Amino acid sequence: MKRKACKCRTLSVALAVFSCVAAMGQRNSTVWLKDVADRIQLHGYAQGGFNYTHNDGKDVNTFELKRTLFWANAQITDRVSFLFMHDFSSVVQEYYMDYRFSNNKALTVRLGQFKNGLSYENPLSPTSMEAIDVYSEGVTYLTGCGSDPLLGVQYGRDLGLALFGETNDQKLRYELDVMNGQGINRKDLNPEKDFIGRLEYRPVKGLNLVATGQIGRGHAVAASIYNPDIAVGENYKRNRWTVGFDYKSAALNIHGEYLEGKDKNTTSRGAYLTGNVPIAKGVDLVGSYDYFNFNTDLDFDQHKVIAGVQWWFFKKNRFQLQYVYKNASTVGGFHHTANHAIMAQMQVRFDWVK
Repeated sequence: MKRKACKCRTLSVALAVFSCVAAMGQRNSTVWLKDVADRIQLHGYAQGGFNYTHNDGKDVNTFELKRTLFWANAQITDRVSFLFMHDFSSVVQEYYMDYRFSNNKALTVRLGQFKNGLSYENPLSPTSMEAIDVYSEGVTYLTGCGSDPLLGVQYGRDLGLALFGETNDQKLRYELDVMNGQGINRKDLNPEKDFIGRLEYRPVKGLNLVATGQIGRGHAVAASIYNPDIAVGENYKRNRWTVGFDYKSAALNIHGEYLEGKDKNTTSRGAYLTGNVPIAKGVDLVGSYDYFNFNTDLDFDQHKVIAGVQWWFFKKNRFQLQYVYKNASTVGGFHHTANHAIMAQMQVRFDWVK
């Protein structure tokens, strides 16, 4: 009987110890999961709608889904953070780690794949842009967003390293990028790296002045009607510079920029002015004039005018309706009549931040 009682007491003690350990483990797991959840922010948006175009006597209309992006950023420590972004209608867009060296925002280093700092518009999210087709022609072409056949569609992103920071009570911001120069999810195809500099200054409330520049060499992945003297596979000079501004107030939001690029012996240049005026709660009138010459020697001029309205029905969610006009042009020996388009787009965005 004593032996059985001893066994019962031993079993009871073992069960009690096991229960305590399990409870402690459960509490530790709960604390760990809460700690992880507190450090992670989730974001996402989708943009899609309906486009009607009239060009060369032909009418085309289609529903389309332009972007479906999801990204998560984790604040690993007070100095280290990581971001991963994927476009479900395309490819992985960004993945990079930041390390803040200074106690303030004066110096941070970024390593991975991210948007390059060239031009005022390129680093901005499409969810904040007035135009449904997003960036100006010059920004799209010069930053590698898509219209330059020599570089291909790179969404304005590249692999590399960046140093950036803010000083003077956040009135001055700088950025220095060292990039492959080849684009998204790609190894460098030549031995040279591209260097991009960006400087922003806010002299008064609401006004931001921006200057950017790039020096480097591109590796042509395809032939281009804008640069017929650059062969596929050729390593060519690829330099750019821009100056622009952004002004925001309760009565007017407007930004503009002058851009110029040099690809081997070809010069391209352009300018744009885009803005919106609130006319009612959550409703804005939108307008833009955009000029870009893809090759000043061959006179590839393009003029684009946008007029429309947008309705912010909930925070960063909106409905857009715009008319877009592009002038007649002759490209690659083919003449194109003026292009008229009517675009409608719905934007839905969420931000889960604890």
